Amino acid sequence: MDTKLTLNIDRDVLHKAKSYARKRGRSLSGLVENYFKALTGKTEVSDTNLTPKVKSMLGSYKLPKDFDYKKELSEQLSGKYK
Repeated sequence: MDTKLTLNIDRDVLHKAKSYARKRGRSLSGLVENYFKALTGKTEVSDTNLTPKVKSMLGSYKLPKDFDYKKELSEQLSGKYK
């Protein structure tokens, strides 16, 4: 069930937030709702920005539990720019 919420925020912040939402094809309400979900620990953050092709690939590759993506990214970028 959706409930109306009224917020008072700085005008410049509002304009930037609206621009951000518009560039991503999202509503400002959706962005705020997902932000609140992330803050409160709910894992139901919407993935509506994902294309159908990307959604179909979710979970198709399993990484080891000890996989360090930061280390891997660093190594790949170091090799790319040598």
